[in-house]
Amino acid sequence: MIFELTILGSSSAVPTSKRNLTAHVLNVHERFFLIDCGEGTQIQLRRNKIRFGKINHIFISHLHGDHIFGLFGLISTFNLLKREIDLHIYSHSELERILTEHIRYFERNLSYKIIFHNINPEKSEIIYEDKAITVETIPLKHRVPCCGFLFKEKPHLKNLKKNVVERYQIPINEIHKIKEGCDYKFGDDTIPNSQLTLSAYKQRSYAYCTDTAYSEKIIPSIQNVDILFHEATYANNFKKLAKETFHSTAEQAAKIANRANVKKLIIGHFSARYKDLSLLINQAKAVFGNTVTAEDGEKHKVDLERE
Repeated sequence: MIFELTILGSSSAVPTSKRNLTAHVLNVHERFFLIDCGEGTQIQLRRNKIRFGKINHIFISHLHGDHIFGLFGLISTFNLLKREIDLHIYSHSELERILTEHIRYFERNLSYKIIFHNINPEKSEIIYEDKAITVETIPLKHRVPCCGFLFKEKPHLKNLKKNVVERYQIPINEIHKIKEGCDYKFGDDTIPNSQLTLSAYKQRSYAYCTDTAYSEKIIPSIQNVDILFHEATYANNFKKLAKETFHSTAEQAAKIANRANVKKLIIGHFSARYKDLSLLINQAKAVFGNTVTAEDGEKHKVDLERE
């Protein structure tokens, strides 16, 4: 059961020769979720061998160009490829108006249906759910309405130990109950669940937080997540500019990670002024040791662990 993040873009505002604009893909059990869609996203999808047909759900944090300009080209490419599967877009309601006008003028006869899910960036709520995962909004602090997203696996059932079905002649209709924690009646004996099962796998989680000024209000939402992506647009010497533009420094991102007790921090959304990221990573790691920089094309996998 895969839980893997691919960084498609890590730059803010403008792309650079080495960094594309913000976009991530999270693979959860072979369900692919696109998070933000900066310019060049479809090229990055191809470079990272992520099939376009796998992208059925797109989550947009806010309506600044460096997070949505890739949508126009991606929608057009889907149409040229004669896509038929519905495309779901989760965003502030204004995006529906913007894209509808674009489609009316440039696309007109789409081969597929776009289903808009309008969200309230100021409210924490579950906006997507399937049998494997939930996606919840995280209100952020930016110049325009903006939210992050918490992707969290649903609880796993326990696993049956090898050969117990045959040994205790367990019928199929009892297996699910045992996986949920029930004991099993075998003749006159009761077989405790601990003898029948292995402990369940831990739930895995990923929190995406960009663009935002430093805000401790997000900590309860991201507590103990496996991976936190938090923007780190500036180094400490631009702390005043970060505050004025409602962005964060690398050190501030690390403080959030430390206080939320996350397992791993990825910093990104870097200002194009930084050709060398050593200053940013050093300032973050001084506060939170398990910090890495977002690098275009890199993958971050969370392995299964038993409880």
